[in-house]
Amino acid sequence: MEHTGDRPPRPKPRHTLEGITDAAIAIADAEGLEAVTMQRVAERIGSTKMGLYRYLPGRSDLDAAMLDRALGTPPAIAGPDWRRALTIWAEMMFARVLERPWAVELAQRPHVPGPTELTWYEAGLAPTAELPLTAGERLDVLALLSGHAQSLVRQQAQSAIPEDDLAARIAPLLTANADRYPRTAAAFAEAGREDSRNRAFDFGVQRILAGVAALVSERAPG
Repeated sequence: MEHTGDRPPRPKPRHTLEGITDAAIAIADAEGLEAVTMQRVAERIGSTKMGLYRYLPGRSDLDAAMLDRALGTPPAIAGPDWRRALTIWAEMMFARVLERPWAVELAQRPHVPGPTELTWYEAGLAPTAELPLTAGERLDVLALLSGHAQSLVRQQAQSAIPEDDLAARIAPLLTANADRYPRTAAAFAEAGREDSRNRAFDFGVQRILAGVAALVSERAPG
């Protein structure tokens, strides 16, 4: 029998998945997601592109690791009010992704969800566990909420007040062509007077959950 007790210990890996993810995120934060390539990440940590594949099977795995870091731990939600719980879930996702808008593109790329992303599924599905919804409908609720949050992150990545900025840009056009676009001109003017612009996130979440509540009510016994 071969004696293995005197074998020298295997060398420790030079890098870690956490360090590789840190390098990729640093590039994305500084230059945008399009600048993140396996070659750039390898250069940043002093490795080779092929060397990264010892730690990551492929680019989609790096994407999942970056997305996990951007999302962070989901909120701990307690209590019987499922609408409040899902509102908090959506608000937290919106806030996390807004900090790193490149996460929107990662979320929409084909990938296998990482462990942190899966905990977001768990946290979001928990409040709906007792509702008269199918499993597919419960997942669709999360898809609607996360999709709404991510679409608005794309807007706010360019401007913190996108509706005000849009109103300012098109004001001269609407003023000069009010007879051609009367409803549009009136809507923008009235929204400004009401101070009801830049509230699309809250409005969308409320309307999504109101629709779910209507469906739950339809299916309630009696």
